[in-house]
This record gives sequence, structure tokens and C-alpha cells, in this order.
Amino acid sequence: MAFVDIAEAPSRALVDRLEKEALPRPWYARVDVTDIAALQGAIRDAAKAVGDFHVLINNVASDDRHNLMDVTPEYYDARIAVNQRPAYFAIQAVVPAMKKMGGGSIINFGSNSYGAKGRNMSVYTTAKSSVIGLTRGLAAELGEHRIRINVITPGWIMTQRQIDKWLTPEGEEEIKRNQVLPDKVRPEDVAPMALFLASDDARACSAQEYIVDAGWL
Repeated sequence: MAFVDIAEAPSRALVDRLEKEALPRPWYARVDVTDIAALQGAIRDAAKAVGDFHVLINNVASDDRHNLMDVTPEYYDARIAVNQRPAYFAIQAVVPAMKKMGGGSIINFGSNSYGAKGRNMSVYTTAKSSVIGLTRGLAAELGEHRIRINVITPGWIMTQRQIDKWLTPEGEEEIKRNQVLPDKVRPEDVAPMALFLASDDARACSAQEYIVDAGWL
């Protein structure tokens, strides 16, 4: 197993914690995914260290808030560079090995924000909605090689970042109003879907969107 992240301190803490729990120590590198050369280089380095990848999970996002009239071309491009572009080029980096192995699974993370009609995140929702187009646009090309590609669309996942930055009393009311299930969605609610899509149990699943948002959409 391997992963990249720009947040070095929590990433290394995670690696250390897993090792202390007698679990396999993941390969990790600090990478700014807006640097495509660095991203693809890290994928190559990881493959050399742990072996070629049967599974790729593209889970990267930065949901900064913005007003329509304040968005500049530079800001727009910077948000796309985080929220959209890395997935495409990570796929490009792993597909040759997956073809040699006779198959694989690619799991792209979207966001239900594109359908939730929220405010002040239009660049983010533009990028995240495009994940579905990326997935369906590559499905036939990859499927010829038994490479499956799917989207997980999570709802408002209560990571610590979301709690610290965005969860307000108004947000609490929004959750109650829009979710059909009363409990907040947490990372451990989404991980099993990723594990399923990564597994051979999902061998007939491709070009699909799997929504995990407590019934928001």
C-alpha cells in the first residue's frame, strides 16, 4: 500500500500508528499533486518499492469557499489543479502496469456538492462534477483491459477539517433538512464502499457512481 499527501505531519503520524498496531507500514511521500511530474514520479517510486498497483484511489480535494465575482482566472486554474487534474494524470501513471497485470480497479472520489446546490463553491462543484465525466469517458477504453473505473460520491463527511472549518449551527440544520438518515456521515461510512470497489467482488462494476451521503441527493 502507498499514498501521497501534502500534509506531511499527519501522514507520517498515520504511518507510524499503523505500524505500532502491527499493520503493514504504508509507503508515503509528501507530494503537491498540482505538480504532475512530481505526482507521477512518486507513483513510479512507490511501484518500485511495493510493486505495481492493482488499485488506484483518487481522493484529493480542497473545498475552499469563494464568491462568483471574486474568482479570477488564476484562482480558477489553481482550484482545478487540485480538484480535477491530478486524478487524470494519476490514472495515466498506473494504467500501463494494470494492463500488464490483466486488470485493476480505479476509484475516483467526487462530491455530492455538485447536486446539492450549495453556495460559494462553484469552482469546486465544477471540478467535482467532472469526475463523473472522466470516469465514464475512460470506462470503455480501460474496460477492454479489465480495468474497472468507478466514482464514489460522498456527502458531507465529518472529517476534522470539515468540523473545524465549515460545520456551523446553520450547517447542522442543513444536514437535518437534507439527509434522510439522521446520523452524520463519517469517513468510516465511506471506506467500505472503496474496499468493495477495489475487491474482486466488484468485478462486474464499472462506469458507475456510488453515492454515500445518507440520502442527501
